[in-house]
Amino acid sequence: MSICRKPYPSDVGDEEWSLVVPYLLLQREDAGQREHDLREVFNGLRYIVKTGAPWRWMPNDLPPWAAVYQQTQRWLAAGCFEAMVDDLRSVLRLAAGRKAEPGAAIIDSRTLRSTPESGERAGYDGGKRKKGSKIHIAVDTLGHLLALHVTPASADDRGEVERLARTVQAVTENHVEVAYVDQGYTGERAANAAAEHGISLEVVKLPEAKRGFVLLPRRWVVERSFAWATRFRRLVKDYERYPETLAGLHVVAFACLMMKQAATLAAGS
Repeated sequence: MSICRKPYPSDVGDEEWSLVVPYLLLQREDAGQREHDLREVFNGLRYIVKTGAPWRWMPNDLPPWAAVYQQTQRWLAAGCFEAMVDDLRSVLRLAAGRKAEPGAAIIDSRTLRSTPESGERAGYDGGKRKKGSKIHIAVDTLGHLLALHVTPASADDRGEVERLARTVQAVTENHVEVAYVDQGYTGERAANAAAEHGISLEVVKLPEAKRGFVLLPRRWVVERSFAWATRFRRLVKDYERYPETLAGLHVVAFACLMMKQAATLAAGS
């Protein structure tokens, strides 16, 4: 590795770095205004997302927190991680014997409890009895990210279907034909919103005689994706002042998961 310090578990590996560095070069690596090594800045971002540490608690042997935060905001504003996720998703699907673009998606939401930093924009989710922000997500049938955005927890899931469907079709070039959802998305409102973008909603219902935990067909995939995200401690609660940052850090987390899978495939080939 190109570092002179003791590595952190969150550091990007050589194979991973070779895959992702083209997406992060907003300017040349030898640009005169670049003060810190780009890989170390990315390691700093990964450290924050993985450990959940406040920005100002960045270890002294990584670049200063302000430099990492400012560069992260530039990356998020430029859509670097969205582009990375879109390309890695195609690579991983092809490696799994699937078509590059999915024909089906799974849609769901998750409520994150608010913190003092995010409290002003928090809403109350009556179903979860929790005040905070809601993460609306669409994944393919392998669990890879397609679309994600953040609202107050009080937002109705049905009302967010149109935005998710629009993004899903934009990133897949209108390949998705069906989206699997839970019973929170029933009704004409959600169905019509999806149909406007050529997607048919299919509600996966709980068995009537439910007892204990039940693994639902198709639906378990998105729950697994949420579980993957909770491995990044920064995403366990809503620690961000702005919803765009919260959404962006979720995309960073999925990019990290996918680049690790892609690097493993590359190393084994």
